[in-house]
Amino acid sequence: MSLLKDFKAFAVKGNVVDLAVAVIIGGAFSGIVKSLVDDLIMPIVGRIFGKLDFSNLYLPLTELPAGVEPTLVAVKAAGVPVLAYGNFVSVLINFIILAFIIFMMVRQVAKLTASLAKEEPAAPAAPPPTPEDVLLLREIRDSLKK
Repeated sequence: MSLLKDFKAFAVKGNVVDLAVAVIIGGAFSGIVKSLVDDLIMPIVGRIFGKLDFSNLYLPLTELPAGVEPTLVAVKAAGVPVLAYGNFVSVLINFIILAFIIFMMVRQVAKLTASLAKEEPAAPAAPPPTPEDVLLLREIRDSLKK
């Protein structure tokens, strides 16, 4: 019974719930970044490099059979082993963009947290008034010194 109780305590902790929310949002955000890379960035990069389609870049590991169209889909359909490095380049760019965006978000949250934690320093408090008996003892001391 203790195992179930411990698991329940673990599962309802704030950190676990926050992590679950982060994973779900991260998954959705990953789709947005993938679309950004595949549909906006890679066509521009491909255009810069002469209408190059990164998703179709590959290196065949064996000779291509006669009559096979030299596209990645056709070569894979023919059963030719290939290194599809174009897809890797797209995924790598996707990762770099996603990592940069997450870095910027964490950085902003850290700044916000630091600014909220920073409290304005309180003005120095005036020293409490000296008690009457201490003042009287000082007067006695000063009069004895004379």
